[in-house]
Parts: sequence; C-alpha cells; structure tokens
Amino acid sequence: MNLGYARVSTDDQATDAQLDALRSAECERVFEERASGGRWERPELHRMLDQLRQGDVVVVWKLDRLSRSLKDLLSIMEKIDAAGAGFRSLTEAIDTTTPAGRMMMQMVGVFAEFEREMIRERTQAGLERARKKGRHPGRKPKLSDDQRQEIQDLVRSGKRTEAEAARLFGVHRSTVSRLMRESQRNTVS
Repeated sequence: MNLGYARVSTDDQATDAQLDALRSAECERVFEERASGGRWERPELHRMLDQLRQGDVVVVWKLDRLSRSLKDLLSIMEKIDAAGAGFRSLTEAIDTTTPAGRMMMQMVGVFAEFEREMIRERTQAGLERARKKGRHPGRKPKLSDDQRQEIQDLVRSGKRTEAEAARLFGVHRSTVSRLMRESQRNTVS
C-alpha cells in the first residue's frame, strides 16, 4: 500500500499541490499535517509510521516535507526500513524500493555521518582551547572543596548519615554516595 504524507508549516499554507501529487502517485491513504518540519512532535507522521507494514511505501512530494533535519530524516528512514517498508520522494526521484534509490539514501547517510564527525571534532577542539585558556566548560560544581570535605568528615565520623548530609547541603543522596566512594578510592590508592 502506498501511504502519502503531506505537511505544511503554517495554517495559511495549503497542501493542495502535495495532495494532487500524492493522489497521482496512487497513494491509497494520505496523512496530512500542519506542523514545523523541525519539530519531532508530529502526530500524523507518527501515526503513519506506527501503521507501516511489510511492503508498504511511504510517499512524499519532497524530502523537506518529511523533515528539515538530516538527523531526523535518517531516523525516520530507519523506522521505515525497520518496518520492511519503502520510501519514495516524488520531486527528488528517490525510491528505496530500487537498488539505485537505496544507494542514494546510503550516500545521504554517509554524508550525515561525516557531518556528525566534523561537528564532534570542532566541539572537541573548542573545548580543548577553552581548557588551555583556563576555562572549564560545563556545569559548575554544586559543592565547594570545603563543603565536600565537610560532608566526608560528617559521614565518616557518624555525626550524619549520607541522607542527612545530602539534605543539609541541598544535594541528592546519590551525590553524597558518589563523593564517599571517590573519597574511599582515593584513601585506598
């Protein structure tokens, strides 16, 4: 069964051209949505993906109707593939039910993976530069070194339990437990 998906971003846009193209592509069922392509909360898209069966084909007018983000597009394509279904984009002439179409989607995936690696490298380089300048990106520690030492002393001496120390310093009990484990490891080493 051919399942069509039509999407526009705003209420003043119309899906008429998409619907005509999907009907011409012999879609037996069309899921129509008004939502941004950058958002993952698209109920009609998820309803369509949940109903996919082996041999179905998801048809869209253009790739950007399915998703604006390459990452989300690949995630959607994985869901389609996992259901044993195919995918067709009418404008870009991509059809994963053919060997050439599958190759095209694999190439898109390779470029997406390359892009993720490049972003990761730039992020790591930026973090390293910040560290060399004495900055430490990320969340600031909730406890100072003095507070950490005080918690360890209170718990070790038996004056407070881990739970009481956590309440006293306004942190989660697991923070105190982790602090005590680290302290014990440092004493053993």
